[in-house]
Amino acid sequence: MELHFKIIGVLLVGLALIHVVFPKYFSWKQELGPLSIMNRQMMYVHSFFIAFVVLLMGLLCLTSSNDLIETPFGRRVSLGLGIFWAVRLFVQFFGYSPKIWKGKTFETAVHILFSIFWIYFSTVFFLTYFSHGH
Repeated sequence: MELHFKIIGVLLVGLALIHVVFPKYFSWKQELGPLSIMNRQMMYVHSFFIAFVVLLMGLLCLTSSNDLIETPFGRRVSLGLGIFWAVRLFVQFFGYSPKIWKGKTFETAVHILFSIFWIYFSTVFFLTYFSHGH
């Protein structure tokens, strides 16, 4: 199971770093221009903190995988992470409109890839919690 935590850690660090290109890739300067300064800055600040939390999750998995697997507290943290990623999986299908990705090759591939990530993450974290007599 420890190998899965290391893989997840690398994927999460990579996901956090990808957030750096979001403003340019998604044309935030133009897209968010009409918004009030408060709403525009909330997009930037919230995106930064999402990336920061994802980075910290990744570092936690890379540096403390044994604790997350072997200690009661670590398994409770794993349960919380499992819930987090399971909710993220739910949002993947019910929070975003299919219009974003349906019929678009790249967007459909990204949708499928991230759905697999969220399934993998939540499964590993849940298995960690539930495989120890819970």
